[in-house]
Amino acid sequence: MTSRRTKSVLAAASALAVLALSACSSTDSGGSGTAGSGSGDQIKVVAATDVWGSVVSAIGGDKVQVKSIINDPSADPHSYESTADDALAAKNAQLTLANGGGYDDFFSHLADQASGAKKLVAYDIAATGNENEHVWYDLPGVEKVADQVANALGQIQPASKQTFDDNAKAFKGQVDALLKKAADLGAAHPGTKVVVTEPVAHYLLESAKITDATPKAFSDAVENETDVPATAVGDFTQLIKSKQVKALINNVQTVTPLTQQVVATAKSADVPVVDVAETLPADVKGYIDWMTKEVDSLSGALNS
Repeated sequence: MTSRRTKSVLAAASALAVLALSACSSTDSGGSGTAGSGSGDQIKVVAATDVWGSVVSAIGGDKVQVKSIINDPSADPHSYESTADDALAAKNAQLTLANGGGYDDFFSHLADQASGAKKLVAYDIAATGNENEHVWYDLPGVEKVADQVANALGQIQPASKQTFDDNAKAFKGQVDALLKKAADLGAAHPGTKVVVTEPVAHYLLESAKITDATPKAFSDAVENETDVPATAVGDFTQLIKSKQVKALINNVQTVTPLTQQVVATAKSADVPVVDVAETLPADVKGYIDWMTKEVDSLSGALNS
């Protein structure tokens, strides 16, 4: 995972440089209104990705104005460079929410501009004890983030504290239902194994007690962005061809000749391919809708 956490110093320089330029700008490119003035008494929030932005929206409702820096399914948080609009939004934010864990290092430079904002980092809040940074798939961790978001919003706008707490409670109830659904799925398919192109959905598989049988050499190479050894590719494809695994979990936002190859192998072997992602797909209404579809897709694969 080392190289995934190594970001260009240009990101830091960009964030600082565009801050000066942003003094001449007043428009939020995120489509949520004017970043400087907000809308009425709305709390201005900046999130690293639309995944966390959707969680804030679920807790804050119409009392928050959320700008998600990355809201394009084709964008890569690992290599994203900040814009003038990003810097302006960060400067005026009252709350920032990063993913953390080395996933979105660009955002730490933006958050530094929000000198008076409350700052939350999902990876630190989830405290999984695992180096895997994709904590939006850690459902218990997401519940912890929801609580911290409600707490922070309540401190910023005390008059709405009960509303935020109630919204967080309702949101966590929906997450609990997803956790039960995942656990029931695992219980119905004990000993199930899958392989993954990248361990994005690691925590979801863990909740369902589904074993990731991906050869370690394959996973290590993917995480370190190095060439996967031919022997590891052979072992990986053999697991699929011999149907020792029930599904291939594929990160649709990391497409390489190798991922295309193994997806084609799975389809040829009639092994279901379950697509997962790192930002909200265009056809979902928010975090709960998205995760429900992810769990349902996994369920469909295991029940096929």
